[in-house]
Amino acid sequence: MRLSLVLALIVVAALALGLYWLWTPDRSRVALEAAYMDSPDDMIEVDGVWLHVRDSGPREAPALIMLHGFGSSLHTWEPWAEALGDRYRVVRFDIPGTGLSGLDPTGDYSDERTLDVLRALMDRLAIDKATLIGNSMGGRFAWRFAAAHPERVERLVLISPDGFASHGLEYGKRPDVPAMVQLMRYVLPRSMLRMNLVPAYADPLRLSEATVDRYYDLLLAPGARDATIARMGQVELVEPPPLLATITAPTLLLWGEKDAMIPVANAADYQAALPDSRLVVLPDLGHVPHEEAPAEALVPVAAFLDEGRA
Repeated sequence: MRLSLVLALIVVAALALGLYWLWTPDRSRVALEAAYMDSPDDMIEVDGVWLHVRDSGPREAPALIMLHGFGSSLHTWEPWAEALGDRYRVVRFDIPGTGLSGLDPTGDYSDERTLDVLRALMDRLAIDKATLIGNSMGGRFAWRFAAAHPERVERLVLISPDGFASHGLEYGKRPDVPAMVQLMRYVLPRSMLRMNLVPAYADPLRLSEATVDRYYDLLLAPGARDATIARMGQVELVEPPPLLATITAPTLLLWGEKDAMIPVANAADYQAALPDSRLVVLPDLGHVPHEEAPAEALVPVAAFLDEGRA
């Protein structure tokens, strides 16, 4: 046997062995529900999708709907839900294909489909009008919903919202998902996920191992990685200013001063387009202030929400 062939076989064998040891299977759905679901009643069918929803607080109170960011889940909002639940109806849910929510049988993970699911959820819960609170990707969903359905939005709280073009994301064009990202279907070390979560925090010491475990476990829910990759590939940004200009709902922009993912300088783009907005910058906090320092970050949000009740 030629030496080159022997070396090639050794390399192939080494790669196969490496993949065997790095192979990351899905988690058991039963185990995930036991760990991260409060009640089986939290799973409801909405427009053909099984959504994981938590709906707390007085039903007659003003409604808040909280929209999480990319790769996150409704659990990111729990400190705020607990703090606001005495005077607001607080709804948070895992968007289709994330957390404990099921896959969308249509295979459509575009923004437009997500907005349709949000509207259907409001109908299902008999919520005519709500304040939308969204972080990052969830912020993009919030302002796009407010532009599409102004009659259903009372106020907006946008926390480091996504939506303007950036490197790799152009208007009117779906991005190519790199092959290395697609490999996470098969190989996803916890250390790699943790490395991607750290930049979301201004102080990495505030990122607890329990939080990393939650993100990691839920990303390994059956089908979640496929849905995540599909959503990445189906993002098609629209130019925000024309849509933002139509939004009449009072809007609070909340930004961590040390946001390393969507810089606070981007707030100026939103303020230039939104007719009724104000900006609060949180010193020494990053991209997920509601998770990094929930009590501190809630102060301006609670004041903004209560102002609307006066």
